[in-house]
Amino acid sequence: MNNANITLSENAGKRIHEIVQNSKDNNGGVLRIAVVGGGCSGFQYTFDLTDNIQEQDLILENNGGKVVIDPISIQYMEGSEIDFVDDLIGQSFKINNPNTTASCGCGTSFSI
Repeated sequence: MNNANITLSENAGKRIHEIVQNSKDNNGGVLRIAVVGGGCSGFQYTFDLTDNIQEQDLILENNGGKVVIDPISIQYMEGSEIDFVDDLIGQSFKINNPNTTASCGCGTSFSI
């Protein structure tokens, strides 16, 4: 159940599914997204493949892909959309977070 109003786009779900299917080391079936202190704006996102799902984690699924987010990170991501973009400057996961007041050019560091 998604009580935090965080969504996973179809594109992101599809890409996560592809990554997991093509993973050579098979170390994870889900993508864990977390918010940690650091980066040039104060906070940054981390992305890791894992099989470790905790009872308190928020689980999002779309298009065959699964994301888990820990309770502490959820509070910083309230109302966010997790998307995957493929444009002229490359491919990447993008967190569209309405809570950010500033971010850096890399797109993974932000402040609230």
